[in-house]
Amino acid sequence: MQLLAKSRLREPRSLVCAEFLDVLLKDYPRRDFQVRLSDGATWGAEKQPRFTLVLKHPGALRAMFSSPSELTLGEAYIHDDFDIEGDIEAAFDLADYLLGQERSLWESFDLSERLHRLPKSDRPRASLHPIEIGGRVHTKDRDRKAISYHYDLPAEFYALWLDRHVVYSCAYFAAPDEDLESAQVRKLDYICRKLRLRRGERLLDIGCGWGALIMHAVAQYGVEAVGITLSVPQAEMARERLREAGLNDRCRVEVSDYRDIDHDQQYDKIVSVGMFEHVGEALLPEYFRRAWDLLRPAGVFLNHGIAYSATYHRRGPSFTDLYAFPGGELVPISTSLRAAELTGFEVRDVESLREHYALTLRHWVRRLENCREEARRITSDTTYRIWRVQMAGSAHGFRIGRLNVYQTLLAKPLRGQCGLPLTRDDWYSTQT
Repeated sequence: MQLLAKSRLREPRSLVCAEFLDVLLKDYPRRDFQVRLSDGATWGAEKQPRFTLVLKHPGALRAMFSSPSELTLGEAYIHDDFDIEGDIEAAFDLADYLLGQERSLWESFDLSERLHRLPKSDRPRASLHPIEIGGRVHTKDRDRKAISYHYDLPAEFYALWLDRHVVYSCAYFAAPDEDLESAQVRKLDYICRKLRLRRGERLLDIGCGWGALIMHAVAQYGVEAVGITLSVPQAEMARERLREAGLNDRCRVEVSDYRDIDHDQQYDKIVSVGMFEHVGEALLPEYFRRAWDLLRPAGVFLNHGIAYSATYHRRGPSFTDLYAFPGGELVPISTSLRAAELTGFEVRDVESLREHYALTLRHWVRRLENCREEARRITSDTTYRIWRVQMAGSAHGFRIGRLNVYQTLLAKPLRGQCGLPLTRDDWYSTQT
């Protein structure tokens, strides 16, 4: 790539930035993006770039690459050192290339020399610190604070970009171009089918969010349901929705840690969607043991959660850990299956919905971008940026296979019997 229209450069220091980009990206195979320098000159694709990296001040490049990592690049974005116009997900291909390069000693020296010739930032950065929860990892108090940090934002913020049922987990698409609303209802129903819910059964939802799944299960399948969450605002909104729908006589929501559930009866079915990521590897045995104790013999437990690929090796603390999901901890599917089996569960079905989560996140990012000003008004520019870059990066992770999401159906056998049919035909006999 070469700098376009060098004669239009207004400042000599922009030429230094352009020459740094020439060296930094000389071997990058894609030619589908553009960099807009702080004086308005552009570098890269001239026509219809998939995205444009907008440098907001002359010192932006130096701020971004003085110590490049996933974390520092994310922090540079939320500090407004740069912006991304267009397809933000596509920018993560470039980020992977930049962070994965192995250069010769001479190339590294040359690039380092050019980096130190870049202009320094002459504008003060706003005070911004990652969330600091404190305490030992995955204690009840620490987990409560972590959940509060992420989920206790105003409900109006989530309502801007989630579907009308306020489902904050992977949808289930019949086709790539299906709308989000339909795909989320399909997901709710698909889970109920996998659980094979029957009228009068007792259902426990561990990490119920704003109550969409238990509402669907009660209204469409006639069960009695209990949902738990650590977020007080979530619980309050879920209870209000239950009252408005006339379902609160068969359904309730409690503020409770899964380790503190003390119900006097067992449940016929248990489900957990999007909560498993917060448990932590060390506590997987306790998590599955608690579900085992709460589940009646011959009952089933559907566990839906995100997993890292076993071949992916992280390098240092991530942006997600410090700014989006403090206390979150992903493990490979093999790790969670082993923990479930050691508890006594029989693994009856494992399904990857990886492509579905990439599609879901793209919907969320577009919807958030389309109401960016309202999102900033309700929360802040920093919050908008954190959610935008976090969700786009996650979509990229699911697309390339670094991340996956699995629905695992676990049975609690009674003398070897699970009461399950021989085939899965009933899951697919009727479509929503």
